[in-house]
Amino acid sequence: MNSIARLALISLVVGLSACTVHRPAEQPAPPIDTRPPGGPLTKPAPRPGSVPSKPVITPAPKPMPRTSASFAPPPGGASHWDPRLGVYVLEGQSNTFYRQRTYYRWNNGWSWSTNVQGPWQATDSSGVPGGLGRAFAQ
Repeated sequence: MNSIARLALISLVVGLSACTVHRPAEQPAPPIDTRPPGGPLTKPAPRPGSVPSKPVITPAPKPMPRTSASFAPPPGGASHWDPRLGVYVLEGQSNTFYRQRTYYRWNNGWSWSTNVQGPWQATDSSGVPGGLGRAFAQ
């Protein structure tokens, strides 16, 4: 029995010693040489009347997201998410929007409905998502 306890204790000590973490000694980083190889330490002054020619790079426009990470798209029908407005824009329907089971429509004033075919109920800009109210402010 004594030998079994010793064997268990030795196994435990050896097993736990494998779990210890030793940090490596930090090596100092070599100094960074910022001079170009074989070149002067300063840039020469540009000649008067000369314009440096740098290529103009324009970033590609980001594609509009088709869906929102927070809101489900409208059931049926094609739409896309407009992050500026904070709503889905229904495609093929003029000034009709959707968010959180509610449709919003601008027709010289705001109205809302729970169905895209109506019935539509009149509201003011406080009854629509903030981005829509700001975009169609009069």
